[in-house]
Amino acid sequence: MQAAIGIDIGGTKTAIGLVASDGAVLATTSLPTDLTISPYDMVDRIAEAANRLMAEKELLPADLQGIGIGAPGPLNTKLGQIAEPPNLRAWWGFPVVDAFKRHYDARIVLENDATAAALAEKQAGAAKDADHFVYVTISTGIGAGIYSHGRLLTGSTGNAGDIGHMVVDPAGGDCPCGQRGCFEHIASGTAIAREASVMLGRPVTTKEAFELALSGRDAAMDQLVQRVFRYIGIGCVTLINTFDPELIVIGGGVSQVGAPLFDAVSGYIREHALNPSGRRTPLVPAALHQDAGLIGAAALVQTHY
Repeated sequence: MQAAIGIDIGGTKTAIGLVASDGAVLATTSLPTDLTISPYDMVDRIAEAANRLMAEKELLPADLQGIGIGAPGPLNTKLGQIAEPPNLRAWWGFPVVDAFKRHYDARIVLENDATAAALAEKQAGAAKDADHFVYVTISTGIGAGIYSHGRLLTGSTGNAGDIGHMVVDPAGGDCPCGQRGCFEHIASGTAIAREASVMLGRPVTTKEAFELALSGRDAAMDQLVQRVFRYIGIGCVTLINTFDPELIVIGGGVSQVGAPLFDAVSGYIREHALNPSGRRTPLVPAALHQDAGLIGAAALVQTHY
C-alpha cells in the first residue's frame, strides 16, 4: 500500500497524517507548534511523529509517495520557504522544504494551507463535482483556495487567495498589515471576539458572541454579527465577480454557526452579484473539517494540481 504524508503547520498546532491515494486517512497525530525551539528542531519532531505513523502502519520508505506541507502564508513555494506568516514569526524566511529533505528522499511540496484545504475538498469533500470553485476559510484569519478549469490557481509564489487582506471596508480600522478595513480584520473569528469584548467590557469568545446575537438577548451583538455576515457577503460577491465559480465552499470555525451565516450570505449574493448566473452561485459548508489541511497537503503530491 502506498500513502503520502500530509503535514498541516499552524501557529499553535501541527497536524500530521498518512493519507491513501483515494483520500482515505490511514492515521493521524498532532504536535504543539513549539515556537520556543528552532524551526529545524520542530521539523525533526514532525518527522519523528510521521515516521512513527509509518511504522504503526508497517509502511516502508518505498511505500511513501511524498510529503505535502500546508502552511500559513505568505510563503515562497518556488524557493520552498515560509516567508512572513504573522503567527509564525520564528519561522520567517525558513527553508522548510530543505529542512524536510534532511529526513526524506521523496518528493516534497509546499503550498498555502487554504490552497491545500481546497484540494482536499475537491478530492474528498464538498467540491468533488466542481471544476470551478473557491474554498474560503473563516477562522482566526481569512484565506481562500482557488480551483479553476480543473486545477488550483496558486500564483507566482504560492500566495494566490490571500483574500484576508483585500480591503472590504476602509472605515473598519487599521489592520496589522498596514491597510485599513481588511477582510480578516473586520470579519474573522478574531475580529468578532475583539469587537464583542470591546462592546461588553470583558473577554468574549467568538462562540459566545454568536450565542448572544442569535438568541435575541443582545440587540447590539446581533448588529455586530449581521454586519460581519454582510462583510462576508461582500467578500463572496467579490470572489464571484472575479473568478466566476460554480460553487463557493465555506470552512473554518466561523462557518460552524451554520444556517444563519449561510442564509445571510446567500441572500447578499442573490442581491449583489453582478452576473445573473453569479447571483445563483451555491454557497455550501465544507465537508472536511479537522483533517482537511492534512488531506489536502497529502493530495499535493498525489494529484496533478
